[in-house]
Amino acid sequence: MLKQLTHVQVWVNDQEEALAFYTEKLGMELREDVTMPELGNFRWLSVGIPGQDVSITLMAIPGPPVFDEATRDQIRSLLAKGASGGLFFGTNDAQATYEELRSRGVEFTQEPTEQPYGIDAGFRDSSGNHFRVAQQSG
Repeated sequence: MLKQLTHVQVWVNDQEEALAFYTEKLGMELREDVTMPELGNFRWLSVGIPGQDVSITLMAIPGPPVFDEATRDQIRSLLAKGASGGLFFGTNDAQATYEELRSRGVEFTQEPTEQPYGIDAGFRDSSGNHFRVAQQSG
């Protein structure tokens, strides 16, 4: 049986740039950084929120033999449009989190907005993934 969720993956255009964004701008910690020469220098890179077990794998978009060039280009195109991603982060104070992350250079696509479930805001990472941060009601 399934025991727990350990990793989620997001596509990134540049792993170094993504690592800097997630650690320096979002305040996450580096969890794993392993390069495997026997797999064509495949790099397994993950970060996470301090104190939380789930890690985010910052996955470079592979070419052949994993994806053909057309598929790789489609993924890059979706990233550029903000149509990839889908992570939701929780906070106790959406406005304060918004202001702190903005001061660190995070690009927001929506300011904190009152919703039926609480207050949320949208932002993008350095590759274009679109994410939400929410302060839930109650």
